[in-house]
Amino acid sequence: MTTKAPETRIVDQWRVSCDGGGDALGHPRVWLQIPRETGFVECPYCDAKIVHRDFEGKV
Repeated sequence: MTTKAPETRIVDQWRVSCDGGGDALGHPRVWLQIPRETGFVECPYCDAKIVHRDFEGKV
């Protein structure tokens, strides 16, 4: 059995929400703050990696 790789999203905001997508198959909406030092944050529910546009290709 293989595990699907987590999603990576590029965003313009430093504070973002994640609900896992997939409508009813998602997870509760959470608000995440992207640290300006690292430029990315990972969702604690679905492991999606959310990267700020300033750090695209660097993380």
